[in-house]
Amino acid sequence: MTGRLFGTDGVRGVAGRDLTAELAMDLSVAAAHVLGDAGAFQATVGRRGRPLAVVGRDPRASGEFLEAAVVAGLASSGVDVLRLGVLPTPAVAYLTSALGADLGVMLSASHNPAPDNGIKFFARGGYKLPDAVENEIEQRLGEKWERPTGTGVGRVSDAYGEADRYISHLLASVPGRMEGLRVIVDCANGAAHMVAPEALLRAGASVETIGAAPDGHNINEGVGSTHLDALREAVRGGDADLGIAYDGDADRCLAVTASGEVVDGDQIMAILALAMRERGALAHDTVVATVMSNLGFKLALRRHGLTMVETAVGDRYVLEAMRVGGHNLGGEQSGHVVMLDHATTGDGVLTSLHLLARVAETGRSLAELASVMTRLPQVLVNVRNVDKSRVATSEKLAAAVVAAEAELGDSGRVLIRPSGTEPMVRVMVEAESHDQAERIAAELAEVVRTSCA
Repeated sequence: MTGRLFGTDGVRGVAGRDLTAELAMDLSVAAAHVLGDAGAFQATVGRRGRPLAVVGRDPRASGEFLEAAVVAGLASSGVDVLRLGVLPTPAVAYLTSALGADLGVMLSASHNPAPDNGIKFFARGGYKLPDAVENEIEQRLGEKWERPTGTGVGRVSDAYGEADRYISHLLASVPGRMEGLRVIVDCANGAAHMVAPEALLRAGASVETIGAAPDGHNINEGVGSTHLDALREAVRGGDADLGIAYDGDADRCLAVTASGEVVDGDQIMAILALAMRERGALAHDTVVATVMSNLGFKLALRRHGLTMVETAVGDRYVLEAMRVGGHNLGGEQSGHVVMLDHATTGDGVLTSLHLLARVAETGRSLAELASVMTRLPQVLVNVRNVDKSRVATSEKLAAAVVAAEAELGDSGRVLIRPSGTEPMVRVMVEAESHDQAERIAAELAEVVRTSCA
């Protein structure tokens, strides 16, 4: 790896090549030292003064050796470790708080293919680390340190039964039951393959699953929130009321109507926002969303007297704005939805439970509920293998963007954004028609290829 290790959501790379066992161990040691120096570790009575960490992972085969490396790094630093096993990222965040842990670690590359993996850290309380803390962890990689010995080393134990604590927490947050609802759940052959169907069943839904047989190599392979065709086909070919799709670590979800139409994160947030406002539970009548949210989402909120606060892309930036502004609902078009009253990060299973509860409560179909907003045609082009650092300095690209914005006027917009996790630049265009959006996006993508090579 070159440059900054941490992207928008932890450290990611091809496991065994970019993200090695040695790097995983070193990161864990550095994280223990940084968080310890920051006062995050609090000695707990009965643990002989040692801090506690929880470690979870998704089902990737590489997660097995990376988990061993992370656990070794933490324990060698004097940290007691609870291995949670295969659980969603938001479950690890929740259990970091619920178990009084000083640190949480999740091993996952989310929606990325199986050869990739990643490391995400959570501070005490289950919150993701700010950029400054991540930078300090990088700076302290490989530093000399005094290694504890004897009773000073951490102890390691398994806590696989804590999944039930997480499920119970989710169910306690849901405003109503969902008896009679028939749902097909796509678990992406990922971290939610056990907890998501169980939670929905306990909530009263009739559940059928696809993508719920992980083998270590099939995570996100043709299934999940980034590959919706399998779910759309299953819903259209059966008698389900709707479908739900998670990504590999289940911190996001998307939905599918009975006719197979996709309901994205913007539409889900719109549905939940109106439901929460109806109950008097939407703080400041405001939703926090990123610059990637569809313009139609913002217009729909405005029509219903609600406000949208915009942030940079990344659910932790959404969360930061929520905490600063005292807001309790936010998220991304990709399906990361943060319900701050119940979670410290995006939680796909939590989101799906509340979405289904709204369908059951109103007696309206998902399609009817999603019609609260009209999506403007939006085209996203990923331009790979370019120099992301040149986006901000290319005069040719800047001129092309100005020309595109002049053509679109108030009826559309352009967004050029370097990916935080992959070597690519994302070109997003919204317009009155799909043809116009597609043409402008293709033109801008070509400018990115030639000016940022």
